[in-house]
Amino acid sequence: MARVVVKVGSSSLSSAGGGLDGERVDALVDALAAARSRGDEIVLVSSGAIAAGLAPLGLARRPRDLATQQAAASVGQGALIARYAERFSHHGLVVGQVLLTADDVTRRSHYRNAFQTFARLLDLGVVPIVNENDTVATSEIRFGDNDRLAALVSHLVHADRLVLLSDVDGLYDGDPSAEGTTLIDDVHGEDDLASLDIVRPSASAIGTGGMVTKVEAARIATGAGIPVLLTSAAQAGSALAGGRVGTTFHATGRRRPTRLLWLAHASTTKGRVHLDAGAVRALTQRKASLLPAGITAVGGTFSAGDPIDLLGPDDVVIARGIVNYDSAELPALLGRSTHDLAAELGAEYEREVVHRDDLMLV
Repeated sequence: MARVVVKVGSSSLSSAGGGLDGERVDALVDALAAARSRGDEIVLVSSGAIAAGLAPLGLARRPRDLATQQAAASVGQGALIARYAERFSHHGLVVGQVLLTADDVTRRSHYRNAFQTFARLLDLGVVPIVNENDTVATSEIRFGDNDRLAALVSHLVHADRLVLLSDVDGLYDGDPSAEGTTLIDDVHGEDDLASLDIVRPSASAIGTGGMVTKVEAARIATGAGIPVLLTSAAQAGSALAGGRVGTTFHATGRRRPTRLLWLAHASTTKGRVHLDAGAVRALTQRKASLLPAGITAVGGTFSAGDPIDLLGPDDVVIARGIVNYDSAELPALLGRSTHDLAAELGAEYEREVVHRDDLMLV
């Protein structure tokens, strides 16, 4: 038995007119149900909420402004889940909706609760259907795309593999529509990607992703020890049954805390702190936490719990971390030891600015 996260994009679920294509949804569900019947656990990360809301709102294309996107997601999410629930019920399966925000994989209490929710749903035999909470997410605190979300969810649920379903059947060494291009069967690391032109946007008017977001998602997952298969939604059945389809990205790293994975690959930092040379050595060589004594300057506006950049004396970012102070508090603490701060201001000021467990070198 394997635990598999499957991500499907909007373009794979939508009709040419922009609405939800029921037949495509049904075909995907049938493939997922077949995998369940073989004993696999399935977590589905599904785009399509905004696409499903276009037709009811009379919109011809995906809106560009966030407010209209959120309105379309609000209208479309219910229709999308209803279609999934109806089709999965034909196979005797129950679905559960899980809407995530970036906080759910970065803040300790949130991601612990998210993991427990997923674990219980799977224990009960439910198929979790995941999407970003587009209705309330802001442009500053978004995953950015559901490929990236799927990679983080794969890590969060301890998946054995991630399957990315798209409107193309794998990674090619050029434009898939051009003659002479070849499907790449296996990617073992960055060397296999070095010569490829993957910065191509999606041709879909519905989806937001392209090959670049899928490769980035594969980097995130494989860097955390999770192999990735990229193929088309039409080949979902073969992909889930272990068929030789698409492009396999082999694991390159090992498991690490999900919030650190997000910090390295998916976060938008809220501010920055500048460090002296001693603090840089402490972080990079001794794997220490960041203390006020090693900070020389603070930039930006942030609150405790936000992600920030940590810069060395040459103004190069050396790490990202989740900060334990507000930006307004820090200037008065710079250059001082935590012992002196605790003696003068109280025990709560003995805490680290960024704890080692909440820090990722870049």
